[in-house]
Amino acid sequence: MKKLSLIFIVVLFFNCSGSDSDDDGGSITPPPAPEPPVAALLTFPDNNQECNQGTSLSTTQSAVTFTWEASSNTDSYDIIVKNLNNNAIQSINSNTNTKSITIQKATPYSWYVVSKSTSTTETAQSATWNFYNAGDAVSSHAPFPVTLDAPTMGANLEGITTVSLEWTGSDLDDDITGYVIYFDTSSPPTTPLGDSQTESTINTGVAAGNIYYWRVITTDAEGNNSESEIFEFRVD
Repeated sequence: MKKLSLIFIVVLFFNCSGSDSDDDGGSITPPPAPEPPVAALLTFPDNNQECNQGTSLSTTQSAVTFTWEASSNTDSYDIIVKNLNNNAIQSINSNTNTKSITIQKATPYSWYVVSKSTSTTETAQSATWNFYNAGDAVSSHAPFPVTLDAPTMGANLEGITTVSLEWTGSDLDDDITGYVIYFDTSSPPTTPLGDSQTESTINTGVAAGNIYYWRVITTDAEGNNSESEIFEFRVD
C-alpha cells in the first residue's frame, strides 16, 4: 500500500511539473500599437487668398466654412484660427472634415488643423495657411503680417557677432513697397534698422549675453500697413 501511494505521489508531481512547464513556455503576442493620425490636407479657405464665400452675419462678422481632406487614423480635428491683427486664437473641435466658424470681416487670418485619435495621444498638424476674410467691397487690402522665419522664437545663438533676420511677406494686391525692421534689447523693440527696404532679410550686429527682440512693419502702395509678431532670441 505504501508502495502504491509513493508511485501516485511521483506521478502527480510530474504531472504538475509538466503543467507548469507548459504555462511558462507559452507566450502572448501583444496587440499592435495603434497607428498615429495623419496630417490633414487643407482645402478652403485657400492659402494667401481673399475669402469672399462666407455667410454675412453682421456688418463686422461672417461665418466661413473651413474644409480639409479627411485624414487616416483620425477620430476628430481641432481647427486653430488666428486673427493676425490682434493674435486672438479660436480652437474649434470637429468630428468631420468641415466646420463653419464665425470670424471678423476685413481681417487677415491664419489657420491649421490638428488630427486626433482616441487610440493614441499622438497628433498630427497640417500646414498653416493665411487668408483674408473679405468685408464690404474695398479697393485695397492691407498686407498680411509677415512670417518671421529666422532666428526662430526663443532661439539660442552661440559664437556670433552678426545675425541675419529673415521673414516672408505677402499681400493680396501684390503691392508691398517695403519693410521696416525694429530691433532692440527691450520689448517691444522701437529702434528701426535703417529706412524701409524691399528685401526680406537684413543683417545686424549682436553681442553675447543679450536677449534681442524684433518685429517687421509692412507697407503697401496704398499706404496700408501691418505689424508682425515680436520674436526674441538670445546670443551666448
